[in-house]
Amino acid sequence: MILYPTYFSPIAQYVAISKADNLTFEVEDNYQKQTYRTRCYIYSADGRQLLNIPIQHNQNKKTKDIKIDTSFHWQKQHIKTLQIAYRSSPYFEFYEEEVLIIFDKIPSFLLDLNMKCQEVMFDLLQLEIPYTSTKEYTKKYTDISDMRFLADAKSKQQYNFDQYIQVFSDKLGFIENLSILDLLFMEGPNALNYLENQSFDLK
Repeated sequence: MILYPTYFSPIAQYVAISKADNLTFEVEDNYQKQTYRTRCYIYSADGRQLLNIPIQHNQNKKTKDIKIDTSFHWQKQHIKTLQIAYRSSPYFEFYEEEVLIIFDKIPSFLLDLNMKCQEVMFDLLQLEIPYTSTKEYTKKYTDISDMRFLADAKSKQQYNFDQYIQVFSDKLGFIENLSILDLLFMEGPNALNYLENQSFDLK
């Protein structure tokens, strides 16, 4: 299976990962806007909320060459937003330190941050799947499952995943396919079991 490393990836991406025997991360692609490489969505008191990573805008560059904009401390806003949104969730305190340590030292390159997020989430979810990175870009694969489309943040795809209790779902209803952080903070050790029990209903 091949997919893009993204920022605290959407649940759909981890549903795919949980079913993979091995995994390849695409790192040789040209940068594209409006993808989960620079953003994730969480559940706040106002509903679906965006957390966005500012980047230095350079056209026609590979994703691996994109640098994070460090002119202001965006990570402090992300930390505060996560704490406000999830401090009452069942497992936030259990995982808080290991998740927020990602923000202690932000790397220069976006790809390095996204790979760091993958490594931390693999550890917290107890995902034991070997993975490698691409050496060159291939537009179309015929021999492996290509799940790179899951990085498209503009997609209106409905996955019909099972509902789980979310922090504000009693007031605002269930929101599908948020960041994996939402599932982790709500389901804790059961998160991997949830992922493994989901299936894709792609239309």
